[in-house]
Amino acid sequence: MGSTSLDDRGRLTLPKELRERYGDRYYAIDIDDGVKLVPVAEDPLAALRDEFADVDKSADELRDGARTAMLDEAGE
Repeated sequence: MGSTSLDDRGRLTLPKELRERYGDRYYAIDIDDGVKLVPVAEDPLAALRDEFADVDKSADELRDGARTAMLDEAGE
């Protein structure tokens, strides 16, 4: 993609191709060996609904399944 640098006010300009592909808003996440930029959807709730549209269980059912799996893995 190329390199970029911070300006004198600490701003980073992303290449046009990235802005067009991922948008203009990002979360900056500090990881062990650098910084990761994660695009933020224009409507985060709609993005979550789309992501989990094929899940046919309720949150309670998912939570209970995770709890059971955790206990099984712990040998209880």
